[in-house]
Amino acid sequence: MPVLNRIADFADDMTAWRRHLHQHPELGFECHRTAAFVADRLRDFGVDEIHEGIGRTGIVAIVQGQGDGPTIGLRADMDALPLEETSGVEWTSTVPGRMHACGHDGHTTMLLGAARYLAETRNFAGSVALIFQPAEEDGGGGDAMVRDGMLERFGITRVFAVHNNPGQPTGSFRTTPGPIMAAVDGFEIHVTGRGGHGAMPHLTADPIVATVSIVSAIQTISSRNHYALDDLALSVTQIHTGSADNIVPDTAWICGTVRTFDPEVRDMVRRRMTQICAGQGTAYDVTARLDWLEGYPATVNDPEQTAFAASVAREIAGEALVCDDAGREMGAEDFSFMLNARPGCYLFLGQGDGPGVHNPGYDFNDEIAPVGASFFARLVEHAQPVDR
Repeated sequence: MPVLNRIADFADDMTAWRRHLHQHPELGFECHRTAAFVADRLRDFGVDEIHEGIGRTGIVAIVQGQGDGPTIGLRADMDALPLEETSGVEWTSTVPGRMHACGHDGHTTMLLGAARYLAETRNFAGSVALIFQPAEEDGGGGDAMVRDGMLERFGITRVFAVHNNPGQPTGSFRTTPGPIMAAVDGFEIHVTGRGGHGAMPHLTADPIVATVSIVSAIQTISSRNHYALDDLALSVTQIHTGSADNIVPDTAWICGTVRTFDPEVRDMVRRRMTQICAGQGTAYDVTARLDWLEGYPATVNDPEQTAFAASVAREIAGEALVCDDAGREMGAEDFSFMLNARPGCYLFLGQGDGPGVHNPGYDFNDEIAPVGASFFARLVEHAQPVDR
């Protein structure tokens, strides 16, 4: 079965919703206008309950099906990115320095489309919880909604989410059982020495020399402290120090990112970085303090729910356009907090060629919104069929 006929009927409405959201991007937890737009559409559709302010600006809407049954959760993220848009589309962002560069406007639209269909048809048992989440890009909105008791409050038994994927064939689905996206942590290293005149370095404790040595030593963690087949990415992304060519500064600052799947690898990296900072600090007569900034855990799909989600995807897209053993990648996603608490699955939906996500030239492909909405709708109907 391709796109559901009823969803195809309001595809133009979905395009209008998406482009409106694209023009009015909001960051992090400050998704007030976006959440209000979502709530207004949900009221128009006649959903049974709308609960606002969950995880600060998140929304959970409930649609009751026929008779008793469990509650399945479907999640879409709402927030944008701090980028100046260069796509040139007619519906470009109206907010300087902000744009929907990751397609969350499209994810919200897909879930709104599913909400409209499910509220009209109600061809399922139990209920569905439609989860509209802020702050996926920065802040951990998924964690905030879980900590607010969302899963227990609404009795959600399993959860699913879809993310668009440029470079993947339009309308195709890709997922994998087990880990699909990495845990992400940040780090900052604060190096403090003793500054002075650049012509008299013997009177200083140079933080720059120590910083260079620390950065070099950190790179050996991947090559010498962990098994090569255990995925690990460790990148130093910023170094800041100094103010003039004849001044040895007092301080330097290093930051970067660590991506892992195995908690033991994660712990090893943190331990080795702590040791390297202490050792290099002693070697260069400076202090080097590591601040570890714990981020999102790995996104881990439940194997049973992944097989189920892939079977529904095949019904929508066809066998040739579904890959259910696509492997994992080093990006991160805060849907991981929901998957830590409930079984479920995270999938990628192809949107064809074009600029990648987090690129100022990116724009969501409106053709795939009815595909994603149809997938969500059939997922509910198959997960919780009505007894005839």
